Amino acid sequence: MLQIHTIRDNKEELILALAKRNIDAKPLLENIIQLDENRRTTQTRLDNILAEANKLSKEIGVLYKTGKAQEADSLKEQTVNLKEESKQLGEDLNTIEEKLQALLYQIPNAPHSSVRKGSSEEDNEEIFREGDIPVLDAAALPHWELAKKYDIIDFELGVKIAGAGFPVYKGKGARLQRALIAYFLDKNTEAGYTEIQVPHLVNELSGYGTGQLPDKEGQMYHVTADDLYLIPTAEVPITNIFRDVIVNESDFPITYTGYTPCFRREAGSYGAHVRGLNRLHQFDKVEIVRVEHPTKSYDALDGMVEHVKNILRELKLPYRVLRLCGGDLGFTAALTFDFEVFSTAQDRWLEISSVSNFETYQANRLKLRFKDENGKNQLAHTLNGSSLALPRVLAGILENYQTPEGIRIPDVLVPYCGFDIIN
Repeated sequence: MLQIHTIRDNKEELILALAKRNIDAKPLLENIIQLDENRRTTQTRLDNILAEANKLSKEIGVLYKTGKAQEADSLKEQTVNLKEESKQLGEDLNTIEEKLQALLYQIPNAPHSSVRKGSSEEDNEEIFREGDIPVLDAAALPHWELAKKYDIIDFELGVKIAGAGFPVYKGKGARLQRALIAYFLDKNTEAGYTEIQVPHLVNELSGYGTGQLPDKEGQMYHVTADDLYLIPTAEVPITNIFRDVIVNESDFPITYTGYTPCFRREAGSYGAHVRGLNRLHQFDKVEIVRVEHPTKSYDALDGMVEHVKNILRELKLPYRVLRLCGGDLGFTAALTFDFEVFSTAQDRWLEISSVSNFETYQANRLKLRFKDENGKNQLAHTLNGSSLALPRVLAGILENYQTPEGIRIPDVLVPYCGFDIIN
């Protein structure tokens, strides 16, 4: 979340920045500033009363020792009143702080200066495109029909077991899925990321730490009996490794990669755009996460974008990169680049990766800090990216690599699969 001193010192700039998200933040920011003034005033009064009570306690002790019990008893009456007042002020302070925290959770991150105003994905800015879109045979099929034809993904069986959005991968489909996971992890570790395996459920503090709560509570599966949440992305458990941690400046950059299944309710999703692998409730994804020094985070973001580009080049899939507009920007992100692969049989672009810089927004929630050269604690920057999300990559491979003889496997994946065609 945004820091209170940032809101106080930069209110007008934040109002303009958040307007890119189509938000009139002025009333909320002014409410926060007023609440913070009340908090500081209440804290000062409480501190003064506690100091006065402490002073009187010392005086009472001296009076008793010197035989002045009547004067001491008189002062004790004053301390009783001070204690009652301090108790009330403490309760008032807790109420103010709870209200203040609740309001701070409502404010999304301020967009980076390069983010332009926009209302939806239609206003996103394409900044890069690469790869030739293949010309398919007239009989080319969308991936859900290819999956059925070659018996590699069973959507109906998934409905029987769990419900819509939970496909069952079979035979070469399952092996291709496993190959993609291994390939992505290998590419990430070769680039210097440390592989890590993390829990697939997180507690409420972890959800708040990375910003999924309270913003996306309705999109997360909640295990109510244990008050745990199924993860929507590996970003959540990996980044929360650093909750309440002070790292050394020499530790930067901190880089992790991890594979996990991901779970999203996708409430309200319907229509042709959710067919097949286009949108699922459970899917596999390999994630990259970085903790960076604030002066290096945007260089790191550029490096992450180039890293994902290189993977897609090796897969020889046509793709493009978009800079998201304010209206399509995630709640916690300052700047996001989306990668989309072209689904030739569907004649549409499919999002396969988001690479984002959160600046200090998550770190402030997490209390993730580092000691600077002066020994002062500063908030770090956090970043993450999909490298990559499997369902739509798989859809792109099935559709773009289909031939009359079968579905060819990208050359780079053949050693991982052990076969070069699905037929």
